[in-house]
Amino acid sequence: MKNRRSLTPMPEDKGGLHATRRGGARREVSARVTLVPRSAPAGTGTDAAGRTLEGWALNVSRGGVRVILEEKVELGAEFEIAMVDGTALAEAPTLRVGRIVWVQEEPDGVVAGVEFCEDDAG
Repeated sequence: MKNRRSLTPMPEDKGGLHATRRGGARREVSARVTLVPRSAPAGTGTDAAGRTLEGWALNVSRGGVRVILEEKVELGAEFEIAMVDGTALAEAPTLRVGRIVWVQEEPDGVVAGVEFCEDDAG
């Protein structure tokens, strides 16, 4: 069984399904992502050990992005996210600020949902 954690409580009247947080239709992508820690998750006193994390974006919507990472991340951790599509060699990264809202642990890393925050970095 996979270990999945979320900031959204499981509603009991919907059979344990999460409420949809997506801010629009998902678009499949294959983009490199870099997550630079911004602040510590509430109550943890840590921010993924202050390390810059790298991984891949799996899909993106107006409201957030689903990423795959080799290292664990904490719920509520905020990051500056740089995403490069890889289809253009000189393409500048897209910079956004995001917060980890769910994490699913896998044998070789994690899949995580990142909600874009209002105060964008660039």
